[in-house]
Amino acid sequence: MYSVTQRAKKFKQPYGGFIRPAEFETIALDDGKNLNDEENISPILIGIVVDYMTRLMTGTSVAEAFFPSIQGAEIATQYKYGTGKEFRNEIEKLAKMYCEIRDLDDQSIAVACKMASFDVWKRNRMSAMLMNSSYEEINADRKTIENIRIMVERGIHMWDIYGPVVKSGFTFEPNGYTDIISTGDGDYLTTDTMWDYKVSKNRITSKSTLQILMYWIMGKHSGKPEFENITQLGFFNPRKNLVFLLKTQNIPQQVILKVERDVIGYTSTITK
Repeated sequence: MYSVTQRAKKFKQPYGGFIRPAEFETIALDDGKNLNDEENISPILIGIVVDYMTRLMTGTSVAEAFFPSIQGAEIATQYKYGTGKEFRNEIEKLAKMYCEIRDLDDQSIAVACKMASFDVWKRNRMSAMLMNSSYEEINADRKTIENIRIMVERGIHMWDIYGPVVKSGFTFEPNGYTDIISTGDGDYLTTDTMWDYKVSKNRITSKSTLQILMYWIMGKHSGKPEFENITQLGFFNPRKNLVFLLKTQNIPQQVILKVERDVIGYTSTITK
């Protein structure tokens, strides 16, 4: 059993990928700002924080925006303390810290970096156990906080153009998962576009395009109404301030069939 991300990384695609990244239209946005060259926390963690803080700043509650991290915090705390008094005290402490995440001020962003570090406990517990690190060791410096703030502001501006967001953190129950793909959740839906956030110094890859193609196909199979009118797949990279868009009508039917059957494991097909 795989997550969508794991399956997209491991499945051997044809040369160039099922969907070549160059097939996406690229749109550059310009805010006149430059990011600092240095950051003192991991790019993966920064990506999580930018995503969750963008959700928060576009109307999602802290509890909903940071939901995977909140679940991860409970898993991590139980792993460390069991279920006794120490567990309850630590959970209360962490709950108070989550309440400190309010805006794009320095304190909110610094706390968000600490709390988002629990995300890995929800998504990959074995990796979290091997890391053997503490959220208390994560202290974003001024340059890192500035970069996160700029990237979140870029996300807010992007949604002013391409939004509004109608759903964030979507999943694929009741019929989207299979015997091969058991977990996976996407980033954002607008009225007609499925979006994936990629906070990377690199451009999108064929692994990324396969991942969002899988999300779209799984959404169609899920039976949820919010996926019915999706006609575009999109990426937004707030680090590079670039939008990438592809109309689903331009995806060959044979590619959809291949991904449905061989990558995800459906026995029936969808029509575009």
